[in-house]
Amino acid sequence: MNNYKIHTHYAKALLLLAIDTDCVDEEAKDMRLVSRVCAENHLLNVVFGNPVIPMQRKLNIVTTLFEGKVSATTLAFLLFATRKNRSVNLRGIAESYLRMFRDYRGIVLSDLVTHQPIDDVARRMVTEMVESYTGKTVELHDRTDEKMLGCFKLEFDGKMYDARIRTKIRRLRAQFARNDYESKL
Repeated sequence: MNNYKIHTHYAKALLLLAIDTDCVDEEAKDMRLVSRVCAENHLLNVVFGNPVIPMQRKLNIVTTLFEGKVSATTLAFLLFATRKNRSVNLRGIAESYLRMFRDYRGIVLSDLVTHQPIDDVARRMVTEMVESYTGKTVELHDRTDEKMLGCFKLEFDGKMYDARIRTKIRRLRAQFARNDYESKL
């Protein structure tokens, strides 16, 4: 079975369990933590992916990392996934759960990249514009990129609005390369 299917099957099972127990938001918070821990620790992923390391040791690692930081349901799920030799897939499962959670709650993930940090007023304006366009609640992640010459780039719901100067210059070059401004006589 490929990783995508593994991630989605386990995430869907957790989402259905969370819906039944009415703890969908709590599970999303826990899965954000699991995703962040797995993303930040390369050595942890190496240990989880190593078949030589005994199962009990992996279970102890998961318990040590997450006990007291996540709900009992999440910890039981993580231990279950580890017992099924899916500890290497924990990050992918967590990210798949978060995608399904956003679909379930009607939330669209939006990524804003600017040259300089933006203030709360600009963040609120961008959020309101995306909400009016999509009709969904927006989870906005903004970051800065020093290489960006100016303006911004906004991605959401599979769409991208690119207002970077570099993109505008590239479009102008393409327009001039077509020789639209040459006489056709």
